[in-house]
Amino acid sequence: MTLSTPIPPVSDAIVAASTLERGTAEDVRQQRTVDGGPLEELRDRAERQLNAVRAVVLALLAIAAVAYAPSLTPALRVVNISILVPTLAWTLAQYLQWYDRPRLPAWLTLANPVVDITAVTASMAGYGLTQSATLALRSPMFLAYFAILAARPVTSSTRRAAAAAALTVAEYTVLVAFLVVQRGVSFAASPLSAAAGTGIAPLDEGAKLLLLAVAGAVATYATAWHERLAVAYSRAARERERLEIRLTEAQLESLKNQLQPHFLFNALNAITALIPTDARAAQRTVHGLSELLRLSLNSSAENEVRLDRELELLGHYLAIQRLRFQERLTVHLDIDPDVRRAFIPNLLLQPLVENAIRHGIGPRAAGGSITIQVGRHEEALRLRVADDGIGARLPAGQRLAREGVGLGNTRARLQHLYGDRHRITLTTAPGAGFAVDIDVPYRI
Repeated sequence: MTLSTPIPPVSDAIVAASTLERGTAEDVRQQRTVDGGPLEELRDRAERQLNAVRAVVLALLAIAAVAYAPSLTPALRVVNISILVPTLAWTLAQYLQWYDRPRLPAWLTLANPVVDITAVTASMAGYGLTQSATLALRSPMFLAYFAILAARPVTSSTRRAAAAAALTVAEYTVLVAFLVVQRGVSFAASPLSAAAGTGIAPLDEGAKLLLLAVAGAVATYATAWHERLAVAYSRAARERERLEIRLTEAQLESLKNQLQPHFLFNALNAITALIPTDARAAQRTVHGLSELLRLSLNSSAENEVRLDRELELLGHYLAIQRLRFQERLTVHLDIDPDVRRAFIPNLLLQPLVENAIRHGIGPRAAGGSITIQVGRHEEALRLRVADDGIGARLPAGQRLAREGVGLGNTRARLQHLYGDRHRITLTTAPGAGFAVDIDVPYRI
């Protein structure tokens, strides 16, 4: 019967869960990336969406201009063509030039509002020069300024939003002054008399400039607030990530600390059993244990080691067990030479082999054999530890009633190191031995 934990295919790109702090300079660089990267990505996406809206609006205006063309004077037609055609061409050119890139040029977030604001101002100026200056200043086109400013918080930085707001007020001020000087617009004493006549009221134009200034200030403040929220969120996310990494490191360290005493206790039991019957074998076992501990301590701080190192450590452990079991234990190694430089979790094979010896081979008077296979399967490193021991009964869809320290520890460490990028499969039946198959991401 087989127990399998299915996962999606493994990938080359594995980021180890235990990442050490890299010093002040690296932290500063990472913090700048966190503060700027996600926010700039969102702004880039918003600028693309806003450009699509701009294209639709300009297309609708072009259709309206064509529809009303017969009723317009030739001069007004020239004004419409002179403004709509270049603006629409600029909008479409952005799609052809930059939209196949991962990021738009940063200066577009300033260039686009400048083009929009100037187009609105030029339209009002054109209507004022060719028709009535008073009618141009009362035109609903003035409201387009507010629509342009409203988009600044989602696409621009605070400085660029402030620049767009200042440009709006400046251009409208120049427009009013230009039409007054060039077209001789008359001033009315009050807004009521201006509405009934052909002049303009200074109070009306002053109120418009004040509204533009307030709208620009609100847009700038909203941009700054949005920026601070995004930066604070990014910092909080980065801090949570660091805390999760530290927690994972602590959990991995706890698992390794649990495994090492367990292994040492079993090795000492093996030596104790040899002392009364074979002192020389006990001495050789102590020497092998010292080499095993040396290798284990040298790599104790590493969560992953190369397969060569793991096999060297396993060789010392098997030497100890052969002295204990003599002819009752046979070990077959089937290792693909091409994967010997691949990384695997530190102390992965030894607990599995120990589990096979203790629960599969040990209880049998005739002993048995253990097969260890390691090879590459597509993008995964596949490891198999199988014995022909007594096996166990495994209810369908369930784990062993008691996995023990070795197997339970291995399962937990694989989950911490690789998440869903690993697979562990247990196969067993009474009298049919026990096999553990593990897939981890292949990395050299």
